[in-house]
Amino acid sequence: MESTRIELYVGADFVSAFAMSAFVALKEKQLSFKLVTLDLKARENYQSAYRDVSLTCKIPTLVHEGFALSESSAIAEYLEDLAPGHPHLFPLGIQQRARARQLQAWLRSDLLVIRKERPADLIYFGKKNTALSDEAQAAVARLFFVAEHLLEEGAENLFGDWSIADTDLAIMLNRLVANGDPVPERLVKYVRGQWDRDSVRAWMDLERIAPAIAP
Repeated sequence: MESTRIELYVGADFVSAFAMSAFVALKEKQLSFKLVTLDLKARENYQSAYRDVSLTCKIPTLVHEGFALSESSAIAEYLEDLAPGHPHLFPLGIQQRARARQLQAWLRSDLLVIRKERPADLIYFGKKNTALSDEAQAAVARLFFVAEHLLEEGAENLFGDWSIADTDLAIMLNRLVANGDPVPERLVKYVRGQWDRDSVRAWMDLERIAPAIAP
């Protein structure tokens, strides 16, 4: 598929977990695409040119032959339909596929306190020297319960073969791993395995500029 047929709009800082998920999905599907960056600090995503494309002013947004789609989970499902067949982004079994979608929805709708206290940018730019609040610790306990329940002992992926839900879960867990917070060893191993995928390495290899430290 020609790169000019697919564009992926992401923040120019390349730290958004949702942008990473969409990027990885495209890479896993082996689809050529063009990255288009927006300066989120300058609120370029709220300017009319992008608003008219994305509808919601959010990133990432995928544009394919004039069709624009936001929300990373919706993008993954669209890509699965656009390029059916191996490699798959979702499990093939109906119940496992539903479970993967449940996990994706939960990671996006819950755990806000973890995203606030352990933002994704610390994965790239260093640790936060603050303890987790009681509310965040409770959310972390829920996260570990779900992850350990779904990930079989010794398994590399959640549902046998890799799925995009693995990337989404690993991103959430890596907020804690990268910060040095206590994480069960088998979940640390799982994160490191997911981070070793070529698609994830390609995202990590994008050039980033560390934010200036306030005096």
